Amino acid sequence: MVRPVTVVTGGSRGIGAATCLRLAADGHDVVVGYVRDEQAAQGVADGVRAAGRRGVTVRVDTSVEGEVARLFEIAEAQAGPVTGLVNNAAVTGPLGRLADADPADLRRVVDVNLLGTLLCSRRAAQLMTGRGGGAIVNVSSAAATIGSPGEYVHYAATKAAVDALTLGLAKELGPDGVRVNAVAPGVIDTGMHAAMGDPGRAERMAATTPLRRPGDPGEIAAAIAWLLSPDASFTTGAVLRVSGGR
Repeated sequence: MVRPVTVVTGGSRGIGAATCLRLAADGHDVVVGYVRDEQAAQGVADGVRAAGRRGVTVRVDTSVEGEVARLFEIAEAQAGPVTGLVNNAAVTGPLGRLADADPADLRRVVDVNLLGTLLCSRRAAQLMTGRGGGAIVNVSSAAATIGSPGEYVHYAATKAAVDALTLGLAKELGPDGVRVNAVAPGVIDTGMHAAMGDPGRAERMAATTPLRRPGDPGEIAAAIAWLLSPDASFTTGAVLRVSGGR
């Protein structure tokens, strides 16, 4: 049986890091894509190797076509034919109303969250359709349906676009044996909240979640791992909400 090889963008922290480690535990060789923190990415790759799997790190800005091409070239050269892709890399920009947002922040959010997901999915599709199979999992957000007014409607808009991409690409690639799904997390306890300027946000938002707590990155990683697994072999075009009921 061929060992799965999965590329995870934004794999050095949060949901991405948890996903890399979960996939390694499930038997995947993992390519850890990261944009800045090389030390954190190496730490995740070390964890993958400790599980007995190949761990490769690649610095990549997913919004740049040439860097995406390089990501997959290195992945295939060092880990083998790519069988899975997790489009996890994303940014929010500062919290606030759209009217007050810096256009540079808006452009970066669209470039990473939407264009980056499109470029990575495009390259994965090119490789996977020629081999007759594969799986892509996009990390969306519950924000796509909530809208996140007063916080980051621009981020929510990009995630709604990711949901549309998931559905359309699943239909497009289904005849080629390639499955495309998404996971839509709710409020998850990661460093993203501090990065957007509100480190206490996850705990504060727990009151708006029926389960009365933020999620753990490992809970999202488990859903991603299932969608990549043979157990989900008849699942495509789905957006799996993992949001504590929010």
